[in-house]
Amino acid sequence: MILTAPAGAAHNARPYLYSGAEAALAEALRSGRYNHSAVTDEFENAAAGFLGVPDTVAVASGTAALHVALLAAGVGPGHEVIVPSFTFCATVQAVLATGARPRFIEINPATLCVEPAEVLGALTSHTRAILPVLYGGRAVDLTAARPALDEHGVTVVEDAAHAFGSYEGTRRVGATGALTCFSFGPIKNLTCGQGGMVVPRTPLEADTCRRLRGLGIVESAAWRAEATTYTVDGFGMRVQMSSLNAAIGLVQLQHFAEAEAKRRDLWRAYAAALDGIHDVALVDVDVDRSVPHLCAVRVLRDRERVFRTLREHGIGVGTHYPPNHTQPAFAEWHRPLPVTERVGQQAMTLPFHQHLTEADVDRVAGELRRALTAGAAR
Repeated sequence: MILTAPAGAAHNARPYLYSGAEAALAEALRSGRYNHSAVTDEFENAAAGFLGVPDTVAVASGTAALHVALLAAGVGPGHEVIVPSFTFCATVQAVLATGARPRFIEINPATLCVEPAEVLGALTSHTRAILPVLYGGRAVDLTAARPALDEHGVTVVEDAAHAFGSYEGTRRVGATGALTCFSFGPIKNLTCGQGGMVVPRTPLEADTCRRLRGLGIVESAAWRAEATTYTVDGFGMRVQMSSLNAAIGLVQLQHFAEAEAKRRDLWRAYAAALDGIHDVALVDVDVDRSVPHLCAVRVLRDRERVFRTLREHGIGVGTHYPPNHTQPAFAEWHRPLPVTERVGQQAMTLPFHQHLTEADVDRVAGELRRALTAGAAR
């Protein structure tokens, strides 16, 4: 049983909350503890157990997770962070929030993810971090670049907003040695309503992340509840995850095996339904090892017309994403990225959420085929 009403193919994405979330949220509300509380600690521990890691640090959003992680990695003014242009603007804004500057790189058009060779080609003496984006839920393997990254003292900070539950090899994303950031926004693989998480690599890094999310205060919230003072020993923000969001996340995590299976089944249904449609290239998410966050295609001709036609027929398509190096706010760091620019003109995301049925998927594929056929006949 779910709380949110089914939406079919009319929406590009929709939240999917299991019914236990309502009771958990009501209990958290009755507690009167709406900020970080024992419920937040419980969610952190449950997520760590699921991922197979020693610790996690829950924060207010995926963007906050990126900001906290970059600061914990020592990123600041004068540094560069290598980042794909093809990502949500939050990735770039988190870099700017540290005082560092982005260095945009290309993506592989088949996966919409970065490749080791592009990362290595962008390294400079100012590079402090690389922010690979796990587009659609697909893990990014930077093994070939690791020796050079280690030699230059570059930290891999994974933007895994799309990839909660996915695997790199035999381990879940978050457990493979990178400083990993998740988003738990309304439409993510795991939702808390809103929220995010950093997976630290060491106890010291975990402590740093906790201080950064909690206004630089050394002592825990539980300790402060019984004390008359506290200690601030550095910069920090108020970006803790609330107990209300954590309560939702705990229930969603308990049902994650169901969500994982449903998302994989939907993606496979799309792969079958789209097979044979000319001028449409399905973006590969490595579905056997991923929990897909979206279903993206490249429409190789007439993307704008096809997009409008599908919307007119009640199909909730989207574009994820306009390339960031072409955005006015980031013009200072523009560099020619022809692959990304071409993909930005082709990419289209199809409706993808757990309310969808296989009949919805077939309808979307049929309307897409008709839109392309109509264009060819003009």
